[in-house]
Amino acid sequence: MKVQTLDKDMFEKGLEQRKATLGAEYVEKNLATADNFTRPFQEAMTAWCWGFGWGDGVIEPKTRSMMNLAMIGALGKMYEWEIHLKGAITNGVEKDEIRAIIHVIGIYCGVPQALECFRIAKKVFDED
Repeated sequence: MKVQTLDKDMFEKGLEQRKATLGAEYVEKNLATADNFTRPFQEAMTAWCWGFGWGDGVIEPKTRSMMNLAMIGALGKMYEWEIHLKGAITNGVEKDEIRAIIHVIGIYCGVPQALECFRIAKKVFDED
């Protein structure tokens, strides 16, 4: 089996951004628990999503977080939505902005999806 190599600089840039948004402990745990089956994806996702996608500096992290909440909420991927909600808060997204994002999710994706987002947001806010 041929193993693909990643651009080391892109991975390092992605690792820095991923830790800054999601927290070093969360990211390090994900990488440490990766095995031969999942490690290539963890590394590629870190380089591609976080290095290439987030690392270009064109859009500030707060705005990227808001975009992610809307897209992930629209997809209904609630485990990822919770992780990115915590990252959005780290990146300075305010509670009223999160509410407005959930309103848009409700308008375009339906009330049940907005209710799921509110349920998780309430849980996250209550943890603080």
